[in-house]
Amino acid sequence: MTKGIFITGTGTDIGKTYVAGLITKKLQDAGLRPAYYKAAMSGNEKRPDGTLIPGDAAHVRSVSGISQPLEEMCPYVYEQAYSPHLAARLEGGPVDPEVILAGWKALWEHYDYITAEGSGGILCPIRLDREHEIYLEDIIRMLRLPSLIVADAGLGTINSIVLTAEYMRQKDLPVRGIIFNNWHPGDVMEEDNLTMCQRLTGLPVIACVRAGDTDLDIETSALTALYQPVE
Repeated sequence: MTKGIFITGTGTDIGKTYVAGLITKKLQDAGLRPAYYKAAMSGNEKRPDGTLIPGDAAHVRSVSGISQPLEEMCPYVYEQAYSPHLAARLEGGPVDPEVILAGWKALWEHYDYITAEGSGGILCPIRLDREHEIYLEDIIRMLRLPSLIVADAGLGTINSIVLTAEYMRQKDLPVRGIIFNNWHPGDVMEEDNLTMCQRLTGLPVIACVRAGDTDLDIETSALTALYQPVE
């Protein structure tokens, strides 16, 4: 049975893709047929033929060693580094929920563990027009997955994590735990951030990732236990 989990974060550029790559690598190294999925990806470079390279997907594939085709990983790819609703307004190709779901379900037949990643933070606008008003939380709800919250380990993270966790709790979006990025072992402030975030959210910190890490410091069995059967 295929299982999935969603990677969200306290904001943009805090390491969601980096962490997703390490998670996928852990599963790949264990021979568990992992895959990666991201509904909409902004800020991508062009190939010589003018097509866009889905950069986050390419990074995850490179780091993890999976052979999943890039075209399976992200149905909506934009050049401008804006939230998807604005990038689509400028470039065309607004996100269609049916396309997102079709791409997601197509993975079930071929992969055991799918790690889905969000765009930006939990309130990132995905599509805003006359036909649809879609935010990242709607994508999570559409895929019916529990989440992990990725956050920077440094100053200010208590506020960001607690607000994100509380918002998701109010919206009935299940969260399995927190992953700290840019972790410095022995740093008194970051150690206190970890303690305070666990205390204030009631969520476990399941892993701490240092800059340059090439492996996620968590047992494979503990990692797979975070995933939920897809439906």
